[in-house]
Amino acid sequence: MKKGLIAIIAVVALVAIIAISLTGSYNGFVDKEEAVKTAQSTISVQLQRRADLIPNFVASVKGYSDYEQSTLTAVTEARSKVAAAQGAAEQAQASAQLDSAIDIWVNAVTEAYPELKANEQYKALQDELAGTENRIAVARKDYNDAAQVYNKSVRRFPGSIVAGIFGFEQVEYFEADESANQVPTVDFS
Repeated sequence: MKKGLIAIIAVVALVAIIAISLTGSYNGFVDKEEAVKTAQSTISVQLQRRADLIPNFVASVKGYSDYEQSTLTAVTEARSKVAAAQGAAEQAQASAQLDSAIDIWVNAVTEAYPELKANEQYKALQDELAGTENRIAVARKDYNDAAQVYNKSVRRFPGSIVAGIFGFEQVEYFEADESANQVPTVDFS
């Protein structure tokens, strides 16, 4: 009788240890997955902040020029793509298109209207845009850091078993578009 009771207690203890371990591992994955989602959301917020600055930029330039409509259309379309982007890869691609469109548009306007560079509202918007770009860079790094921690957990043993059982999968890293490897043209005129 005593041996049977000890065996039952040992089995119950083993089941309890496994259940506690699984629960802790599962909750760890949930926490790490939420950190990735939060970091992704921060990128989205900063990209939206940048996109919201564009109408102000357009308004400040309107007084100086009959700006190139096709270039402005490209900026507007790229802005819409950023707002609709889902996931890190799609956000990276849409963001790169917006960066390129903004660069082309701003360079074209400032070359055609050098007095615009002295406009206080334009300068303030440029500073705001530069600050937003820095925030975006930090948000992307934070996302990749969270993604790395999460992906390591998904791949490491014995977490990989728990991840497989409960459907936790690796997430994509936020990677720069291939056009980011091209050296930009700098014009100080």
